[in-house]
This record gives sequence, structure tokens and C-alpha cells, in this order.
Amino acid sequence: MKTLSETWFADGFIDFELKKYTLLAYLQEVNKYFNQAKLYPQLADVIFHYNNLVAFRENKKYLQEQFPKKLTGIQIEKLQLLYEQMIEDDELMQELETIMHYSIDRMKTTINNGTEIYEFVEQSISINPIGIIPLDTTEGYLFLRNTNVKHTNVYQYRLSFFERHDEQYRTLKTNYVDTWMSTLANTYQNIKSELIRNKTELPNPAVYSIETDLSYPIEETFLPIAKRRFVKFLTAA
Repeated sequence: MKTLSETWFADGFIDFELKKYTLLAYLQEVNKYFNQAKLYPQLADVIFHYNNLVAFRENKKYLQEQFPKKLTGIQIEKLQLLYEQMIEDDELMQELETIMHYSIDRMKTTINNGTEIYEFVEQSISINPIGIIPLDTTEGYLFLRNTNVKHTNVYQYRLSFFERHDEQYRTLKTNYVDTWMSTLANTYQNIKSELIRNKTELPNPAVYSIETDLSYPIEETFLPIAKRRFVKFLTAA
């Protein structure tokens, strides 16, 4: 997939036509994946670049706080120096403003397209507990299944918590375990029992089924959306 650097709009020669075609080539690639209903990592990447542009345009000095995981100190310094140049150079400022205005509008349209797919998939998902759920639901198994096919993908999950800027966040990590064929004899409860027998590190796991009747790529769409929907489900429980 075509990618943009974190500071693509400020790299090299700052020219609207050049940056325009750089952006359009990138968004064309992203939309190609969206047309195949493949949302990740493309959707998250476009959202990052959109937020990056908005932050740079509106409040340059807070870039480091907003994007500590992606932007390095050198990149932050480069953007701050660029902002100083903008203030001193009216022509450069106008060119960058034109680039950012155009790019933000284009990215917003692409994000809206991806969000529509995301919401459609999320609304189709149902989550149900399998058997008795223990008090500790931070670790267990997720059974992902498209109800139109006869197999269930099983993932071991772990829910973690961390704080940042006085706010608490949740992260859900998953590891693929195996795929089971779904039959009248091989029910969710039977799969759960087999997991408990064979994986003794989780003697009393929380187990949930996550189902949809839509056919979407698992790794690029169904799994990442299911994970986010599952975190909401646990939070609301």
C-alpha cells in the first residue's frame, strides 16, 4: 500500500500541485482497499494524517502531546521550524494553507466512506457469553464467526488498562488459536470445553461468541471492528 510520511505535507518542495497528486495517489490506494471492504490499517492511517494536519494548522505547539507514538522529536522540531517560517513568509504560508485545506477536505471524505463501512459492520455484530462467565473478564476467548459459513475462528484475548493525561484507556490484544468447524456436535460449548482441557493456563476463561451475517475480510475488517465492539460491550456490562 502507498503510504505518506508523518510530515509529508512539509517534506521537500512545498508546492500545491505536487502535494495534491501525492495525496490523491495515496487516497486512491486507500479507497481501493475500502472498495474491497478492507478497513485496517488504512482507516486508522488516514485518520492519523487528518488529525495531524488539523493539529498543525490549529495549534502547532501541541503536536508532541497529540501524537507521541508516531512523531519523533526530530519531526516535531521540523514542523515547529516550518511554522516559524510560515509566520515570516507570507507566500509559503499561503501555499501550505492551500495544501492543508485541500488535503483535510479530501481526507475527510475518505474517512467518511470508511466510517460508513465500519458502522454498517459494527451494527451487524452480536455478542453473547458462552456458558458461565467468571467475575474476571479481562482474559479469555473470542469465537468469531460469519453465520453463513461453517467455521469458527478462535482468539485468545487479554484486556489491559493504562492511564494517560489523567484518563483511563483500554486495550484488547488477541492471539489466533485455531479454527473449528461448526457442526451440531461441535457447539460453542464443546469448543470451550476443549480449550479448557488443552490450555490449562486458563482454567476458567471468559468466553464470548461474536457473530455477523455479513461476509467481510477477517483480519482487515471483522476482527478489528469486533475487538472495538467487544471493549464497548465489556464496559457497558
